[in-house]
Amino acid sequence: MDAKLYVSRLGGAAAVPPSKSAANRTVLCAGLSQGVSRLDNLEYSADISVMLDAITQLGARVQKEEHAVTIQGRGVSGGFVTVTRPVWCGESGSALRFLLPTFSLTGQKVRFEGAGRLMDRPQEVYRMLFHQQGLRFEQDRSGITVFGRLQPGTFRMPGDVSSQFISGLLFAAPLMEDSCTIEVSPPFESRSYVGLTLDAMQRFGVKVSSRTRKDGTVVFRIPAPQTYRACDLAIEGDYSQAAFLAVLGSLVGGITVTGLAEDTHQGDKAILDILQRCGAKFHNESDGLHFERSLMWATEIDLADCPDLGPVLFTLATFCGGATVIRNAGRLRLKESDRIEAMAQELAKMGARVQVDGDTVTIPQTALHTPGVPLYGHNDHRIVMALAVAAYGAGIPVTILGAEAVNKSWPGFFEVLQSLGAKIELI
Repeated sequence: MDAKLYVSRLGGAAAVPPSKSAANRTVLCAGLSQGVSRLDNLEYSADISVMLDAITQLGARVQKEEHAVTIQGRGVSGGFVTVTRPVWCGESGSALRFLLPTFSLTGQKVRFEGAGRLMDRPQEVYRMLFHQQGLRFEQDRSGITVFGRLQPGTFRMPGDVSSQFISGLLFAAPLMEDSCTIEVSPPFESRSYVGLTLDAMQRFGVKVSSRTRKDGTVVFRIPAPQTYRACDLAIEGDYSQAAFLAVLGSLVGGITVTGLAEDTHQGDKAILDILQRCGAKFHNESDGLHFERSLMWATEIDLADCPDLGPVLFTLATFCGGATVIRNAGRLRLKESDRIEAMAQELAKMGARVQVDGDTVTIPQTALHTPGVPLYGHNDHRIVMALAVAAYGAGIPVTILGAEAVNKSWPGFFEVLQSLGAKIELI
């Protein structure tokens, strides 16, 4: 699908979708639980659909409604069901890394398959853990095969890898035969995402304790065996998606973002602090956060705990006086696309310069102009959305090829823009 975006006057209120990060964790906990859970405020993005299908392979039953799902978990106290087919993970790195340790507990030979760049993304942390226990872990371009049940004990992990590895072990640990310890050495990046994992586990009755040693190592202790217990809850709004509307509102003014919880462990709430440091003006209203058109200036940004904000912050930087410096950006290269290269290529079509020095990116202010060629979404939902914000913020018409990538996390993104007055033709 291609999206033609025309110059438009924007304004109004828009609700953010439910947090994909929170929903994925909640769906998995519900699938592992004994009893029936109802999850409200759910959007069936590609990543959530993948996780819902995966838990059925663990024996859960799923009943979908328009914006809610009922999950009847079978628990695992009586053992796991037989896994009869490969576990399809789509392009979801979180699904793959969350599910690998848990499916290993079945003791069966399990194949994981995916699409796009998923199987090119690094899994060395799990490979080492499996090999240390004498278990099979084989990866090729088409998938990953594991065989053998992870055993309880002490798992030592570096903190500068994806937090999804830590979360995957946390989900599986309560289901092992004995207690586990997970030691995370500093620097502990993306720690807020592990906080979301612990929140979800606690809601489903699982206990985890943590402490920090003098050297900065964070130690999680997970008693086992424990039982996930069903519960009902509503998924909170997504700050990583709200970031696109927040930046757009700061550029054009008159946009109110609704559906966000102030009390959240989402690391991407950092977008509000970043915008404030850039001079953006916004305030709370009865129905949400109202953003005014603002004159903004450059600042330094650390992506260590909020890497998903990367693409939209590249866009923001082009509008900020001076030169924005974005540090710890290296992990952006390991997402659905190489997000540093993708944003550099596409912003260059509109006249921007992105300077890269290792894990540090510097972007000077630019008066974006209408590109002479179509923009390309690089099969990456966040690239597509960041480019749309750039176009409407600059008031220039663009065509974005491969715009269907938004289906991965926010299928209704273009409809939301249209509700704010955007003129869009989807082809």
